[in-house]
Amino acid sequence: MKRWKGALVALASLAFVTNSRMMGAFLGLLFPDIAEPLYPLASPLALFSQHAALAIGASLVAAVIGFLAGVVANFNRGTLRELVLSVGAFAQTVPPVAVLALLVPVLGFGTRPVMLALILYGILPVIHGTAAGLASVPPDALDAAKGLGMGAATRFLRIELPLALPAIAAGIRTSVVINVGTAAIGATMGAGGFGRPIMAGLVQFRTSYVVQGALSAATMAIALDWILAELERWLSLGDSGTAE
Repeated sequence: MKRWKGALVALASLAFVTNSRMMGAFLGLLFPDIAEPLYPLASPLALFSQHAALAIGASLVAAVIGFLAGVVANFNRGTLRELVLSVGAFAQTVPPVAVLALLVPVLGFGTRPVMLALILYGILPVIHGTAAGLASVPPDALDAAKGLGMGAATRFLRIELPLALPAIAAGIRTSVVINVGTAAIGATMGAGGFGRPIMAGLVQFRTSYVVQGALSAATMAIALDWILAELERWLSLGDSGTAE
C-alpha cells in the first residue's frame, strides 16, 4: 500500500511541474507582485521533455559504458582494474563546465557537448556499483557452479550477474540522480531543459523563474530516484528468492 502511495505522489508531482496552469498558479501565489511568474519561452512540459532527454539519455549511455568497464575491472584485479577505476574517478572529478569549455570548440553549441559531459559525469557510480556487485558474489556459489561444469561465460550470466544486479541498479540510480541535477548546465550551451528558466531568472532577476526550474528539476530527480529505488528493491527481493 505504501508503494502505491509513493507511486501516486511521484506521478502527481510530475503532473504538477509539467502543467502550465498549476505551476503558474503556484508561482503566482509565491510571487504575487510579478505579473508573469511562469517562464514564457517554453512550456513546463517542453522543458521537462528536454531535460529528460538530456539526463536519461546520457544516463543510459553511461550505464552501458560503466557496466562494461565495471565488468572489466572485476575480471582484471591488477593494474587494469586500478586504471579503469582511476579513469572513471577522473571523469567525475572534472567539473562539467570545464568539460563543456573543452568540447564546445570541437562539437559546437547545443546538445552534443552537454550530452557527452553528462555521460562522463555519470560513469563512475555505475563502474563502482558493477565492480562491487560482482566482487560480492559468494565464492561458494562460484565453486558450486564450477562443480556443475559451468564455463566462465555461463557462470557470469547465470550466477554472478543476477546476484550483482541490485548493486548495479544502485549505481545506475545514483548516476541518474546526479545527471538530472547536472543537466541544468545544458542551458548555458543552448541545450534546453530546466536550466533555461534558471538562467533567465538569474539574468533578469526573476526569482520565480529560478524557483520554477529548480523545483521542477528537484521533483524530477526525486521521482526518478523513487522509481529506481523500487527497481532496486525488486531486484533485491528477486535475488533473495533465488538464493533461497
